[in-house]
Amino acid sequence: MAVSKRRAGVAMQDDELLTVAEMCAALGGVSRRTFYRWREIGVGPTCLKIPNGELRAWRSDFNAWLESLREGAA
Repeated sequence: MAVSKRRAGVAMQDDELLTVAEMCAALGGVSRRTFYRWREIGVGPTCLKIPNGELRAWRSDFNAWLESLREGAA
């Protein structure tokens, strides 16, 4: 689902919301339980909760979170 996104007042085209399943697959098949555990302990990606209770993350936020995990990243 490609949509516009607002970040600091600037719309970003071609960003999309990822499901938990898509994020787990992008992480090489991490289990949903592991993903939710990371969120519980505060080391998972920034997500938003949609009205049905499911989590989504903007692809740009997910990529930024992945980048922050690189060894030596400050």
